[in-house]
Amino acid sequence: MIEYIVAQNPDRRILRRAAAMLEAGGLVVVPTDTSWSAVASIRSKEGMARLRRLGERRDRPPTAICSELAQASELAEIDGGAFRLMKRLAPGPYVFVLRSSVRVARDVDLKRQEIGLRIPDHAVPRALVGELGCPLLSATVKRTMLDPDYGEPEFPEELLFQGGWELEDLPGVDLILDAGEDNERRLATVLDLRSGEAELLRSGAGPWPA
Repeated sequence: MIEYIVAQNPDRRILRRAAAMLEAGGLVVVPTDTSWSAVASIRSKEGMARLRRLGERRDRPPTAICSELAQASELAEIDGGAFRLMKRLAPGPYVFVLRSSVRVARDVDLKRQEIGLRIPDHAVPRALVGELGCPLLSATVKRTMLDPDYGEPEFPEELLFQGGWELEDLPGVDLILDAGEDNERRLATVLDLRSGEAELLRSGAGPWPA
């Protein structure tokens, strides 16, 4: 099911319906400042399990979408240097890999005590986090989720989608929030901040060095 939502001023009624689905263990697809993401409530065991079945990579740290830095600091150990860098770059097209808190590692069933934190420069996912009252675990929506035999393209961005209408057949998804405009097929820049120094893990839409 697709719900059309105004990105600059998201409708609270639509956000409430999406949040209720997430609380009940559902999956919602949202636009971000890079590509589309499937999200589950970080408080829902059922939702997180469904996200993993859809295609979350278990060999990489999961990514949590937060609405602000204060919320992100509740999930991970963020020292002064990491906080200053995140404050400068967020919101934006970056994922920050950090050592997770012990509680989050237990609740999210992490293989390693590490998590990616994302504060996208897009009003819809951040407003949904605000309505739900907790972060969202996310997975980038890729064509292999629709067709496991899609193959490996020359560039990873070719796996991404532009329009929300392309996602209607995505298995296990309860709702697509579509802002009515195509997303650019881009990946976020991934920075590892665990050592105290920023290490580039993946170059993407966010410029680095910034």
